[in-house]
Amino acid sequence: MKIFWKILTVAAIVFLAGNRGYAQGADFKAGKALEVQYNILRELNAGFVDSVDIEKLTNTGINAMLNSLDPYTEYIPDENEEDLEMMRTASYGGIGAMIRKIDSVGVLISQPYLGSPAVKFNLEPGDFILAIDGESVLPLPVDKCSEKMKGQPGTQVKFLVRKGRTGKEEEIIVTRERVHIPDVSYSGVLRDSIGYIRHDAFTEGGSRDFRKAFEQLQGKGVKHLVIDLRGNGGGIVDEAVNILSLFLPKGTEVVSARGRSQQSVFAMKTMQEPLDTLIPITVLVNSGSASASEIIAGAVQDLDRGVIAGTRTYGKGLVQGFRPVGYNGSLKFTTAKYYTPSGRCVQAIDYSNRNSDGSVGVVPDSLKKAFKTLKKGRTVYDGGGITPDTLVKAETYSRPAYSLVANDIFGEYAIEYYKKHQSIAAPGEFALTDAEYEDFVAFASKKEFDSRSAAQAQLDQMLKAAKSEDLYEPYKEAFDALEKSLSISKEEMLRVKKAEFKPLLEEEIVYKYYYTPGRVESIIRNDMQLHKVLDIIENN
Repeated sequence: MKIFWKILTVAAIVFLAGNRGYAQGADFKAGKALEVQYNILRELNAGFVDSVDIEKLTNTGINAMLNSLDPYTEYIPDENEEDLEMMRTASYGGIGAMIRKIDSVGVLISQPYLGSPAVKFNLEPGDFILAIDGESVLPLPVDKCSEKMKGQPGTQVKFLVRKGRTGKEEEIIVTRERVHIPDVSYSGVLRDSIGYIRHDAFTEGGSRDFRKAFEQLQGKGVKHLVIDLRGNGGGIVDEAVNILSLFLPKGTEVVSARGRSQQSVFAMKTMQEPLDTLIPITVLVNSGSASASEIIAGAVQDLDRGVIAGTRTYGKGLVQGFRPVGYNGSLKFTTAKYYTPSGRCVQAIDYSNRNSDGSVGVVPDSLKKAFKTLKKGRTVYDGGGITPDTLVKAETYSRPAYSLVANDIFGEYAIEYYKKHQSIAAPGEFALTDAEYEDFVAFASKKEFDSRSAAQAQLDQMLKAAKSEDLYEPYKEAFDALEKSLSISKEEMLRVKKAEFKPLLEEEIVYKYYYTPGRVESIIRNDMQLHKVLDIIENN
């Protein structure tokens, strides 16, 4: 505590001493604010009616302050340094498994990662961890259980496990390793000669995953490449530049940044000799494609190196940097806006100008500027993400589908299925029988999830409004008839929506046996947006 106060005192003195000659300048205002904060904390610590956790109170203030700027600026304290490392590298020391806490039982192994220590030491979906290093997990929250499972590579952790398939308890000692989640979740050849790479993130060294995948596809003689960036929220800009380097001449400028400080103004060029500057490229994007994904899409589009397909991207044209702020804490904050080769910024939301209620607005069409691509002179626009050259809409899902996913009911059934079946068909071939789907209907109908259709949900809102306006009783008979006609049981909903739910369930089951690559391969079978893009490619 003494150290905390000493830091605040010294910081205030430094600010104030340096601000005497600056009157009402920015530095003076910062020093004034710091002094006021110091005085408030001192008074609260000395005289507030209850004891005050100064560190917690300060962190609350820091977080509120940063949240007022934009969603990407945040303080990462020392205890969350491992999360920062995971963010940068997609790696951590541990056993490599997704877990859930079931309060009355223990820690459920939901999904081990491919090649992880969990797989090597025979931890499977459906296994329950009852104790970690001799300590029962029942009183521990899930984050504490996760913390105990992580550790330095090479160290060991001892589990008491109840095996899902046999129900028997056994002791399993796992040697921790450096667990890495690759940026490329799947690559392969589709439609005879079309190469496909599913790229999920931009973490440190991840471009090597991409390069390896593309070289393998080259060896298979692909004549067209689809880079799937749907749902890829971005990451390290250098990794995006490294991927672009595979397809553009060395020295090509692919992105630039402009901020207030001199360090935040820079341009980035491809630094390596390319692997292939001629293969046609299609970049598949959607509203979940952001940041580094938009750098790739923007460069490919602006340099006329390929075609962008799908739906409009998120629109995040902001660059984040990391700075140490003492006591092993870090500040991740926005330092600049980035610009595509034609000079456009794709940032869609203006965080610097908020509405009176604190909300932020999207850049209006009237303020968007037109730019030209650098080789073919096609018109493109700034301020609204990357608009695809070829608009291909994705299929939409029903309310019950989202609820089944959110409540992990597909995942729960997949574990039950895994317990009963030693093996299944290959990811591209596996399909549930009608009898097996009926078993799922019986399983899911007993679970809590929102089975209402969109029409039912809207009717519920209408009934609520009618009652608040005293309009329900006069028309009760009509409302009741409409409600009765729209209402169906969970079992009926699960059967009516079989064509929608069954592929989602099959993907989840395949995931338990074949991990992420198998799951993506299963998803591809029913990915109508991707298949539309493949049709367009085949028909030029």
